[in-house]
Amino acid sequence: MLLVFISTTYFIYDFKGNIMARKDFSLIDAAPSTIASILFISQIISGLYLLSEVNQIEILAYAGVGLYIFSGLVFGMLPTFEFRRKGRVQKGKSYIHTTKLVDTGIYSIVRHPQYVSFILFAIAGMLLFQHWIVFSLGIPIIPLIYIDLINADKQGIKKFGKDYEKYMQKVPRANFLIGIIRKFFKK
Repeated sequence: MLLVFISTTYFIYDFKGNIMARKDFSLIDAAPSTIASILFISQIISGLYLLSEVNQIEILAYAGVGLYIFSGLVFGMLPTFEFRRKGRVQKGKSYIHTTKLVDTGIYSIVRHPQYVSFILFAIAGMLLFQHWIVFSLGIPIIPLIYIDLINADKQGIKKFGKDYEKYMQKVPRANFLIGIIRKFFKK
């Protein structure tokens, strides 16, 4: 199972499923996302297994479900549409293969919305399942994903140069609340 996670983070798959190895990427780069993925899956499995043993605070459980849905739709799905629409992705390529820096829509609020969704999923799991094991699996996900965020910014600078550095000054890395305040109250 671990090998599957490493291979999916170490290789990039094109739209047709062909594997394209990244030459500028090492297994060390894949470690944070691999570990976070394993923790996230473990968090869900343990939460489901322990659910019958937990006396839940109902409002927190509903908040967890709501956070799963909200973060999945807003921070998980919107980026795919925005990249396709504005990123000049070549026909037949995955949405991640942008050739233009996208700084509109959700990307005008937060630089890495899909990473934010992963962090929010970890928090949602803690709210939903409310067990110390689920908490202990969920808490390390946040710093591990943050390490990936830093690496994603480095890749953005490599790919887009000065334009990305200017973008970094305007839009927060992961704090979408500051991004909303900047976007809507700056005008």
